[in-house]
Amino acid sequence: MRSLGELWVLCDGHAEMTGGIPATTLMTLGYDPQKKRFIGTFIGSMMTHMWVYEGELDETEQVLTLSTVGPDFSNTGKMGNYKDVIEFKSDDHRVLSSHFQGEDGKWHGFMTGNYRRKK
Repeated sequence: MRSLGELWVLCDGHAEMTGGIPATTLMTLGYDPQKKRFIGTFIGSMMTHMWVYEGELDETEQVLTLSTVGPDFSNTGKMGNYKDVIEFKSDDHRVLSSHFQGEDGKWHGFMTGNYRRKK
């Protein structure tokens, strides 16, 4: 993670996908004072969709929930509801978990990643 001026945060991710395929991701996050909500995007080298976020912090200001819409992984050609949840574990550690909303209306987790500050 790194800042872009005083308004934006950039989160670079590097991982190995199933089958040993390398993946690179980039998340942008900022705060929109007019909407009074956090906004951002997410792109990855393994996908063609740009995810556009909007969300808010919980009361403790330790959990940021970002909502988005994207391709439904279960129904080709349809869009679905997703949310990414970022937990602020420490100044040097963030945990990102991704969830999709099933046809039953319940949220199902499908990915968790740890972001750590380079020292």
